[in-house]
Amino acid sequence: MELSARNQLKGKVKNVKLGTIMAEVLVDVGGNEIVSEITRGSVERMKLQAGDAVTVIIKSTEVILGK
Repeated sequence: MELSARNQLKGKVKNVKLGTIMAEVLVDVGGNEIVSEITRGSVERMKLQAGDAVTVIIKSTEVILGK
């Protein structure tokens, strides 16, 4: 599948915390951690678990930098 989003980062799932409706997925991308909040249903449908290779896709109207 081709996507228009240019910010695609390869990583590995470090941890999945399931809530009642939502889930927090922690992904290691080159030694940096990115947290994604997705539905529990999506975690279950994708069968996400620690160690899985994933692509973090970031599509945003704003990117804020700090120095």
